[in-house]
Amino acid sequence: MAIYFEEPSRTFNEYLLVPGYTSNHHIPENVTLATPLTKYRRGEEQPAISLQIPMISAIMQAVSDDNMAIALAREGGMSFIYGSQTIEDQAAMVARVKDYKAGFVTSDANLSPEMTLKDVIALRDTLGHSTMPVTEGGRAHGKLLGIVTSRDYRLSRMDTTEKVSSFMTPVEKMIVAPADTTLKTANDIIWEHKLNSLPVVDDQGCLLYLVFRKDYDSHKSNPQELLDTHKRYMVGAGINTRDYAQRVPALVEAGADVLCIDSSEGYSDWQKFTLQWIREHYGNTVKVGAGNVVDAEGFRFLADAGADFIKIGIGGGSICITREQKGIGRGQATATIEVARARDEYFKETGVYIPLCSDGGIVYDHHITLALAMGADFVMLGRYFARFDESPTNRVNVNGSYMKEYWGEGSARARNWQRYDLGGDKKGMTFEEGVDSYVPYAGSLHDNVAVTLAKVKSTMCNCGAVSIPELQEKAKLTVISSTSIIEGGAHDVVLKDKSNYGSSSI
Repeated sequence: MAIYFEEPSRTFNEYLLVPGYTSNHHIPENVTLATPLTKYRRGEEQPAISLQIPMISAIMQAVSDDNMAIALAREGGMSFIYGSQTIEDQAAMVARVKDYKAGFVTSDANLSPEMTLKDVIALRDTLGHSTMPVTEGGRAHGKLLGIVTSRDYRLSRMDTTEKVSSFMTPVEKMIVAPADTTLKTANDIIWEHKLNSLPVVDDQGCLLYLVFRKDYDSHKSNPQELLDTHKRYMVGAGINTRDYAQRVPALVEAGADVLCIDSSEGYSDWQKFTLQWIREHYGNTVKVGAGNVVDAEGFRFLADAGADFIKIGIGGGSICITREQKGIGRGQATATIEVARARDEYFKETGVYIPLCSDGGIVYDHHITLALAMGADFVMLGRYFARFDESPTNRVNVNGSYMKEYWGEGSARARNWQRYDLGGDKKGMTFEEGVDSYVPYAGSLHDNVAVTLAKVKSTMCNCGAVSIPELQEKAKLTVISSTSIIEGGAHDVVLKDKSNYGSSSI
């Protein structure tokens, strides 16, 4: 006979935190958001990998590439580079993160001399860059011929058909630095010559990097940066349950710090087989997360199979239509609460603490705090990060507003059918479980993450907690009614400026 859950499964939007005692110690400056990423024995050892902030970016084509990975690692979080690409391309992205020199930017807005002012404006509007190097053929690492900045042209005085070669600053009039230039030396040159940017070239004059004056402060040592033992940024990578025997070795060789099985549903033999293969070939040296699950049974299955962390959530993502298509899933809040209880029972039984990742269902900033209070150790975010400059998609103008494209891994656009593995031939398993969409453009990752974490810290202080474990111990959660949700926002007034309304979704 089928099992019935009489209690409705609930979303984060149906809960609020009830404030606790706030002492003079409970101030944001005292809050630490450090959290374990991989399993460990509490009281006996430290996690092999921990995050400085409880945020990771989703394993999605529209979210997590090497640029996102670098930007998020700077803030103390981690990206999981998407696996729905060739093994070679994914490994190359991982390698670029591990090889990245902080402060040295690889240009993605290269011009050729034959391009026009119209092309410059189009590229500026698409990528948001005002400084663009001019190279032979417009190649990423072509011979440097000049540079175009906002000071080199005036739309009101120039024809948009003018070629770049006619108004660029030629390389002969530029100050450039050799390949072996250190970041300190580059910044000294920038300040000495009052430059906004400094190109770094190889001995053939080909462009390698740009160092920007505006990034000077961010180039300084940041205690929140997520670094490995060799002072390189840390990065994760997604794998599937089909080609793991070829993909895992390539990602490990490229330097991936942790892997995660990317699947819509993790309570399956296919994930167990994948975890077993990794343990047989790498022991416990390769860390790998698994998921997704929504109940205690699913958690226990993956815990026993050897997962280093476990993801919670089916069908709660903003671009996910699994619940509509297949009728499976669970409200994210209910799933998080039940899986967290199972995790705590597992810990009491074994002494092993397995971190949990709440994946999906985050609409507002405060939902992150709710997920943590309910037992998650960190959250995985797709739409949140897709809105930023650092995501892989282009910024586009839609009806007068800047947007960024955002599509699900289960959409026809992504064609990532391997994450829906049910064994056998995949030919008949190509119905969509995700949509293709837009999200409002939100600017830089750094600025937005700072605001989000400020809210999280403030709420934690209101609950009398200065760490995530303390929040989980002290949190008081209440279910709210639909009318309470309305009461909790601005109501019975006419807003003067909706753009500044603090309850807008993230």
